[in-house]
Amino acid sequence: MTATRVLVLNSGSSSVRYQLLEMADGSRQAAGIVERIGERQSRLVHSSPASGGETPNASGGETPALASGGERRERVEEFADHDAALRAVARELEADGCGLEDPRLAAIGHRVVHGGQTFTRPTLVDDAVLAEIERLIPLAPLHNPANLTGITTARSLNPGLPQVAVFDTTFHTTMPEHAARYAIDTATADEHLVRRYGFHGTSHAYVSRRTAEMLGKDPSEVNVIVLHLGNGASASAVRAGRCVDTSMGLTPLEGLVMGTRSGDVDPAVVLHLVRVAGMSVDGVDQLLNKRSGLVGLCGDNDMREIRRRVDEGEEEARLAFDIYVHRLKKYIGAYCAVLGRVDAVAFTAGVGENSAPVRRAALQGLEGLGLSVDDARNEAEPEGPAPAGARIVSPDGAPVAVAVVPTDEELEIARQTYELVSEAGSAAHR
Repeated sequence: MTATRVLVLNSGSSSVRYQLLEMADGSRQAAGIVERIGERQSRLVHSSPASGGETPNASGGETPALASGGERRERVEEFADHDAALRAVARELEADGCGLEDPRLAAIGHRVVHGGQTFTRPTLVDDAVLAEIERLIPLAPLHNPANLTGITTARSLNPGLPQVAVFDTTFHTTMPEHAARYAIDTATADEHLVRRYGFHGTSHAYVSRRTAEMLGKDPSEVNVIVLHLGNGASASAVRAGRCVDTSMGLTPLEGLVMGTRSGDVDPAVVLHLVRVAGMSVDGVDQLLNKRSGLVGLCGDNDMREIRRRVDEGEEEARLAFDIYVHRLKKYIGAYCAVLGRVDAVAFTAGVGENSAPVRRAALQGLEGLGLSVDDARNEAEPEGPAPAGARIVSPDGAPVAVAVVPTDEELEIARQTYELVSEAGSAAHR
């Protein structure tokens, strides 16, 4: 039996998301989430097609999307740690006849947030790789430990199954040094690994390639600005399929205004708050990551609610929206300059895919750069689920295409995982 399936695991700080994909056609055979790990009322939700159909993409939602006529199982019990949660996931998959011992399973692909400068491509996991991911924990203290637990538990459940680490930072490792370096003392930066790494890399990789396909071109022929706008938000400049700049930096805090994160601020703001306001370093960290961005400006981080308030004439919400759009517009203009020639701007993730007002406002006034939306196309609801939701919303004949491209990070992780294990298998048989 040919092994053509990949299980994608995303082990977060208190949750595990997973999807089982059939690589022959990209269909989802199962999807689920375990949340509130470590609490007495942990919850596992598992869904699968009734008879081998596709389970829709669960990316970005609280619980997996369900196939029409599919099966949904939910239970609440205590999962003390990630090890217990992952073992429960394995049992759910086994109940569907597609457990970790299934000969159709080619590999498990793991989302790992931070790969530093070490990992520039998806990597087959061994003990040395695990040690390096652990060494990078100071760069992602909330995420890399959970990612590590997911890998080690999966290895213990089936030691012979290939495990592949796919890093959020990998797509951005092609940035030239003049884009990746901060202008601080070089020795200090090198000693403490301070540089721009970028995040959301699997999304930027998928969306930039998908945009090229929509234009009927190879990625090597296209320059794209990708705007990943969710609760976390990032922009990237992609030249000929390679990232040359991105808005997030050492951490996911830098760049665009986000749901709860400030994005760009004067670094001296931190010093000012410590010296003058008497805030602790941890207090400033909490402020900038949890109590800033849209929620700090107007109390809401849901763009739908903010737009409702704007439409009702609320000035606080209007200012928050204008600040959000102003920062977005600045990055679009900057990346037009970085790329020189732009073939497309692609909006993705929850806000990018669903907020026509954001897309319209972000490009308003940029007609001189060839950027505009057709109002009817921009406002129209997408026809069918992703990838059918991908569409061009710029006018016919526009110098720069404006695209809405639903992201699919799980499919991208699965694709990269499957390609790597296939290459390794081919090399072993030479």
